[in-house]
Amino acid sequence: MFGRRKKGSAAEDAAGEAEQVVDGVDAEADDEGERERPRLEPEPRPDGPWDSSEVRDPAEGRVDLGGLFVPGVEGMELRVEVAGDAIVAATVVLRDSAVQLQAFAAPKREGIWGEVREEIASGITQQGGVIDEVEGPLGWELRAQVPVQLPDGTGGFQVVRFVGVDGPRWFLRGVISGQGAVQPQAAGLLEQIFRDTVVVRGEGPMAPRDPIVLKLPNDAQMVPEGVQQEEQSGSRFSGGMGQLQRGPEITEVR
Repeated sequence: MFGRRKKGSAAEDAAGEAEQVVDGVDAEADDEGERERPRLEPEPRPDGPWDSSEVRDPAEGRVDLGGLFVPGVEGMELRVEVAGDAIVAATVVLRDSAVQLQAFAAPKREGIWGEVREEIASGITQQGGVIDEVEGPLGWELRAQVPVQLPDGTGGFQVVRFVGVDGPRWFLRGVISGQGAVQPQAAGLLEQIFRDTVVVRGEGPMAPRDPIVLKLPNDAQMVPEGVQQEEQSGSRFSGGMGQLQRGPEITEVR
């Protein structure tokens, strides 16, 4: 089900560049002043993503990451990102595309995707990028051309899609990169993974926009970047299933 990620692959490059884009956008958003915005109820989610209360068995066909249950599909590779000591995001790599998933706490009767889109767009345009806000298969999204430094040191642009859905007391953000950001036929499975993700908000108090912390599956091991390990028999990540990878740190959107 899960293949070991090959170093230097197009999908790995896309995922890494997307994480750098998120880092830059988050830093820009943190500098934004608070502005009055209309407060809107979350939109209905007839096709997901799902709240844990809406699914009979979240673990069926999904990887249990605690705050997220991520669908498993053939050929998929999974890595996690950390902020400090906490795991706060998961990136699904599928062939030459990737989608990063991150969930945040949100007000009970108020959606935040509208204002988050505004903040992301502002941060990217301040970096010299180009933003197009469109209504896509997952609802309103941002399609961005973000300035990045290419491997040869020259400047270029990375095409990225920012998608998001408001749920009951949570918000799920996705960052689609690689071919899935530019070719609709390559994005279908990534979009379905996003739709079928289950968010576990928990009942404890959380400030709006606090990241919902994730965990490794019980039988997975954390493997730092650049380290390869022998596959272990008896683990569900053996026999063609790659270890979870630790990726670059990311920060919360504000």
